[in-house]
Amino acid sequence: MLERIFAELGPWNWMVLGFVLLAVEIVVPGFFLLWIGLAALVTGAVSLLLWNAGFWVWQTQVLVFLVLALLAAYAGKKIMSRRGDQTDQPLLNRRGDQLIGRTATLTEPIVNGRGRIKIGDTMWRVSGPDLPVGTTVRVTAATDLDLELVVEAV
Repeated sequence: MLERIFAELGPWNWMVLGFVLLAVEIVVPGFFLLWIGLAALVTGAVSLLLWNAGFWVWQTQVLVFLVLALLAAYAGKKIMSRRGDQTDQPLLNRRGDQLIGRTATLTEPIVNGRGRIKIGDTMWRVSGPDLPVGTTVRVTAATDLDLELVVEAV
C-alpha cells in the first residue's frame, strides 16, 4: 500500500506532507510541527533530485525523513531554548510572586498553619505561624501554582 502511494505521488508526497504539517503548525500552538514539516520538505527536495536512483526506494525515503525530523526537532529545541526568558515584566502571569512584600490583615485566623487574607478584591489562602484575626502580616513567598501565600507577622 505505501509503495503504491509513493509511486503515484512521486517525490511530491513529501512536499504535500511538509506543507500539511506547516499548515497544522499554524493552527496548533507551539513550534514542534514546524521542524518536522521542514524535514519533510527537505526530504521532498532530495527526492526530486534522486527519484530515479535505484537506491531511493520508499524505505530509504522514510529513513531519511526520520533522521532529518529528529535532527530538525533537536536543532529547533536548541534554537528555541536559546531565546531565554528575558522580558521587561518577569512577574507577568505570576500573581503570587507579585504579592511578595505586600502587607495585609488576616480575615480568618491562621490555625494549624492555614488561614486567609484579602488583598485587593481577592481572598488568598495563606500558611504561616498560628495568628489571630486582624493581625497584620507580610507575604514572604508564594507556592509554585499560586495556590497559597506564605506569610509572617509584621
